[in-house]
Amino acid sequence: METMKAVVKVKPELGAEMQDLPIPKPARADWVVVKVRATSICGTDVHIYKWDPWSESRIGRKALPQVLGHEVAGEVVEVGVHCTRLKVGDYISAETHIYDDGDLTTMLGSPHVGTHMRIVGVDYDGCFAEYFTLPEKVCWPNDPAIPPEVASIQEPLGNAAYAVLGEDADVAGKTMVITGDGPISLFAVGVARAVGVAKIIHFGKYDLNMEIARKMGCDLQMNTNETTGKERLEFVLDHTGGNGVDIALEMVGSQNSVDDCFAMVRKAGRITAFGIAAESPLPVDYNNGIVFKGCQIHGINGRKIFDTWYRNRNLLAGGRLDPTPVITNVFTLADFKAGFDKMIERPRKSAKVVLFPDEKECQAALKRLGK
Repeated sequence: METMKAVVKVKPELGAEMQDLPIPKPARADWVVVKVRATSICGTDVHIYKWDPWSESRIGRKALPQVLGHEVAGEVVEVGVHCTRLKVGDYISAETHIYDDGDLTTMLGSPHVGTHMRIVGVDYDGCFAEYFTLPEKVCWPNDPAIPPEVASIQEPLGNAAYAVLGEDADVAGKTMVITGDGPISLFAVGVARAVGVAKIIHFGKYDLNMEIARKMGCDLQMNTNETTGKERLEFVLDHTGGNGVDIALEMVGSQNSVDDCFAMVRKAGRITAFGIAAESPLPVDYNNGIVFKGCQIHGINGRKIFDTWYRNRNLLAGGRLDPTPVITNVFTLADFKAGFDKMIERPRKSAKVVLFPDEKECQAALKRLGK
């Protein structure tokens, strides 16, 4: 039996192990097997690696052992007998929300939030491995011009694109606040610049990541550790003619960030709610922040399948969007522990970490990124 290397969550405690596992076969007739070329570490992977209360409640120790990972770029090496769209050799990335065709939300055009939707690397073995398997229907064909390290981050980039564009993509010429300096906030700055947002105001707290936000194209910036909510509100009002921003992206989930967004958005503006609160429910000024403002609130859980994938592929392949400043670290899959250490350390000294099963692919990426 042929085997592969895989990063496996074995115990309900901090850490994971590199193990030799059988190379998987298509789990069903409409699934494919993918050889992983690059895979990136997400905040969800960190939750599972640390095994916090969310991991215990969402996955549960009874599901272990399980292969980690869900952000990926790779090559199709085997297709199930009922696959019709993909062929061996196709270069793909993965929409990690495996939607159920029978969900009402799927039939109404929102498959990413279905009742029976499942997630790669959470409900199934993931892609921190040399090979993994998933349904053909969630595979997204990549443009060959997009290198693996960039193709692997399209899943979180899709979160950012959906957060920026909303449902109507009516953002050109508008003003926007983006809170937080995690990777998806930084991607959102780049997307906002690429699609024509006229003024991008960024709030962060880590020096390295705030520098990345400037590289990605923010116009104005404030450090939330060094300012009060009142100072931040006055700053935004001063730069928006006293009206507030057209769109506020809440990407943190903290009380201060939520308060900032509801205060700073103009009347009849839009708030994108993406950040996950450590504790919920979270207080909101319902009357003044929503009702009397006529405020639209857009919750984000995943990507708009496959609208944001299509837009991002075109932006990346055409050179309109360069997300590489957000990719701060590259390691081999064998060195996954160093990658997780980078993601966990505080204060932040990294943004996006990409892993490569193949040493030569890793070295090529380092050369392309100038690292």
